[in-house]
Order: sequence, then structure tokens, then C-alpha cells
Amino acid sequence: MLENSCRSLLAFHSRLTVDFRGEKAMTFLQLFGRMKSVVIGMVHLKALPGTPRGTLPVAQILEDACKEAEIYRKAGIDGLMVENMNDIPYTLHVGPEVTASMATVCAAVKQICPRLPLGVQVLACANQQALAVALAAGADFVRAESFVFSHVADEGLVNACAGELLRYRKAIGADHIQIFADIKKKHSSHAMTSDISISEMGKAAEFFLADGVILTGAATGQEADPRELKEVQRSVRIPVLIGSGVTLDNVEKYIDANALIIGSYFKHQGDWRNCVDYDKVMTFMDKINKLRD
Repeated sequence: MLENSCRSLLAFHSRLTVDFRGEKAMTFLQLFGRMKSVVIGMVHLKALPGTPRGTLPVAQILEDACKEAEIYRKAGIDGLMVENMNDIPYTLHVGPEVTASMATVCAAVKQICPRLPLGVQVLACANQQALAVALAAGADFVRAESFVFSHVADEGLVNACAGELLRYRKAIGADHIQIFADIKKKHSSHAMTSDISISEMGKAAEFFLADGVILTGAATGQEADPRELKEVQRSVRIPVLIGSGVTLDNVEKYIDANALIIGSYFKHQGDWRNCVDYDKVMTFMDKINKLRD
């Protein structure tokens, strides 16, 4: 029954997408209820315990995160993602205190917004920890860095993790949690893979069983290249998400993406470190609802 319902929705929305079909389409559609320009709002947690700027108890961090999630919900957002963005400088060796804190906060966010799809990202490149958090908190997807191919990030040299990550997902019984993988990700040098095009990298992520791929600009808040969106969409049969730089003024460039992950623009003064601006989210959702209908 559920499979037939998803197929019906898939057929209804097929005119809105570019060559988007198959098993990954079904799971994406089942989660978000649409296949075009799903809007995912970022909840950037205050610095967690044990990190250089950590000063608040987890209870306060949790309360602030829930307030932001409620603002997003009231403004009509399609989904949420929780991230430890304030844990700078990031490390490739994330401690158990971060995982435990993230699980506690994400569970609280899911409780107050039970109908909104919820994602998790744990910086930096802590993809197994993100899956563990998602499983414990009842979240639905994770954003994974360094899924395929090596790159040099500001945290250092990062190697691909797809094989280990999917085996870990299987081992903990989390196959229902979708993995959306960054390709040619922001805040990184890709000189080592300069001979590999963005479309080839997308194909590799698809071959390595990613549930979707994410395109970004060079840094947080910077626009992704709309030409790359079209190029990757022509090359893969899995969802393609935009992971940075979307605003009210440029959203038409990305309207054919399957999802838009938005953080900086939704914050006061366009700064990811600030609180969510309800009016900006409302105005954006009003516009996107008209564009994608």
C-alpha cells in the first residue's frame, strides 16, 4: 500500500524533476512528500561541552535549539538539520561528549517537531557519530562529508568513508536513515581530484550507494554553481541537493534541485552565528511555495 502510494506521488511530481527515478527517489519522496526544492532549515547549536568556545550547559543548548526549530516549524519549513557549527576549530577526532550532547538535543528537537524530517551533521567528518545520533534521536537523514575521494580540508587530510560508513549503518540497524553526501565540498582544496569532474564525482557517490549528493559553493553562505546542478542532475539518478548560498534573490537558479539546505540566509543579518529570523523564513517559504507549485 505504501509503495503504491509513493509510486503515485512519484508519477505526479515527475514533471518537476530532471531524470529522477528509482529506489532512491522512492525513499526521498516518502520522507519529504515532494521531489522538488524541499527546504531544509539549519539549527546551528551553541558550542558543545569540551569544545574551545563551550560555556553553556547542554540543557541551555537544547532549549535554544528547540526555540529555533519551533520558529522554523511555524514558518512552514519542510525539514530541519541540526549541526554543531559553533564547535570551532573542528577536529577529525570527535569526542563522545559531542555525540552524547548531539543525541540529546536532536531527540528533543524531534519531539517538538515530530512531523518534520530531521537531519544530523556532526563536524568535522564525524559521519559514523552522525548516524549514531540519528538512530538514537529518531532522525531521518545525515549529511556526510568525505563520502567519496580524498580532499584537503581546513581540519587536514580527509579520506573517503563510504565503505566503512555503510557497513556501520548496516551493523547498527540504521538502513532507514538516508545519507546525503557532499561532493567537492566547501572549505576544502580539491587539487588531488582536479582531474575528476563534479559529474564523475556524483556518479561515484551514486555507485557507492549514497542516497543523494550535495553541491556547495567554496565556503559557508557562498553560492553553488547552477551549471554544476544541471551537470550533476544529468549524470545521476539520485537526489541532488544544494548545500550553501541559497537566498530569496537567487532561489530561481536552484528551483530544480531536489532540496535546498539553508542556514546563513535564514539568520539575522545573514550570519549563521545569529538566531533564526522568522520573517525571513516566512517570506522565503511564501516565494518557494509559489515557484514550485
